[in-house]
Amino acid sequence: MKLQTLLGVLPFYMIKGEGNPDIANLKNHHKKVNNGDLFFCIKGSAVDSHTLAKEAVLSGAAAVVSERELELDVPVIVVRDSRRAMAVLADHFYNHPSKKLKLIGVTGTNGKTTTTHLLDKIFSLSGDKTGLIGTLYVKTGDEVIASKNTTPDSLTLQQLFGEFVESGVNTAVMEVSSHALYQGRVHGCDFDVAVFTNITQDHLDFHRTMEEYKSAKSLLFSQLGNSYDAKKPKYAIINSDDPSAEFFMHATAAHIITYGLKPDADFYAEKIELRHNGSSFTMVTPTEKIDMDIQLAGRFNIYNALAAAASASVSNIPLKDIKTALESIGGVSGRFEQVKAGQDFSVIVDYAHTPDSLENVLKTIETITKEKVIVVVGCGGDRDKTKRPVMAEIACVYGDQVIFTSDNPRNENPEDIIQDMTAGLTYNNYRVVVDRQEAINHAVSLAGKGDVVLIAGKGHEAYQIIGDKVTSFDDREAAKAAIKRLN
Repeated sequence: MKLQTLLGVLPFYMIKGEGNPDIANLKNHHKKVNNGDLFFCIKGSAVDSHTLAKEAVLSGAAAVVSERELELDVPVIVVRDSRRAMAVLADHFYNHPSKKLKLIGVTGTNGKTTTTHLLDKIFSLSGDKTGLIGTLYVKTGDEVIASKNTTPDSLTLQQLFGEFVESGVNTAVMEVSSHALYQGRVHGCDFDVAVFTNITQDHLDFHRTMEEYKSAKSLLFSQLGNSYDAKKPKYAIINSDDPSAEFFMHATAAHIITYGLKPDADFYAEKIELRHNGSSFTMVTPTEKIDMDIQLAGRFNIYNALAAAASASVSNIPLKDIKTALESIGGVSGRFEQVKAGQDFSVIVDYAHTPDSLENVLKTIETITKEKVIVVVGCGGDRDKTKRPVMAEIACVYGDQVIFTSDNPRNENPEDIIQDMTAGLTYNNYRVVVDRQEAINHAVSLAGKGDVVLIAGKGHEAYQIIGDKVTSFDDREAAKAAIKRLN
């Protein structure tokens, strides 16, 4: 595509330099630039790539998009906001790929990963080839690659959507983070369905207040648009039991479908029975009822199942097919995942890293055992400090014995993080073991027959971030090693 043709979708810009080169591809990382690429200069939190534009040109960039004039030997397109320009140009360059997909976005503090995986399973079993973008990985059909962010930047997203379309994907499901919404990473994404799971305290290091956090999340729903197209209707799927439900309903002009555990929701659950290895309930929809027996434990997973069912239903998936898919799923990596190594007690690894998610998991564990509950938990460094004492108190309220340990301390001293957690505690049922492997070893050594050990915070993560180093560490493997050592 010629540069001038590509730029035709931008309303205003200034161009410095001559020429109308062919643009081979779009890049926003100077080390990935090849001959003929258009390079975007982005101001990041750690690096301002305006300072790397010359390197990009030396690597072959045919033109550069910038927020200021640069002295380069290629055309420089000066725009007010290069992130916004990147979203617009990427959507155009890849020929508006999200318009060719059924695109479902899921946002909320907790439940995004599980809900997207439930949706992926429902649409896959209904015959669609699916694409999945989220915390665990990016999946195209059965092909899986690692993901760096829950929601990639706008350029990467449009590239992925383009690859989805080329590979025959019909339906794409993605997690949409508050950071991504605030930073405009999903600008240009033509969502058909937006799902709200819940909102509780998280990311206040970035958003500063809960109101700002809610506002960022609500952008997914306002960006569904303001018109009604019978050929491509838009739906907002809202958890009506969440205290912020009305806020999200007011944010959108799309058709609203609610779900919850109360009869005033469009999709709701009744006759709920919780087990240690799953849940059964009757799902009531606007048109019929159907009995469900899923392999996912906990009340929170009933919410996830209802969210997925409502989203699939408005996408014309028959309820019996939704039931078949939901009942076939054994679990999601790092989400209430049981570690089994021949022990006579339970070990559960969960990603719970917010107060609400930790409390939900511990409440679910109450339904599993009347024996002792041992909790291993820490908090991440360089993140919201206000949730640290809250999580510590929740652990002590629900746990019989609690071990506070290191999570991903990043650039903070792990002992300082734990001090933030324990400073105001009035409980005495905890101890501190900073080394995470040693903490897991100790928790396992305390467990007897029928007890439950919860290792919370990192879930699926197979690494630990200490300072600037990323080292291999997997809670599940650490737990297996501890159990073998005990045996």
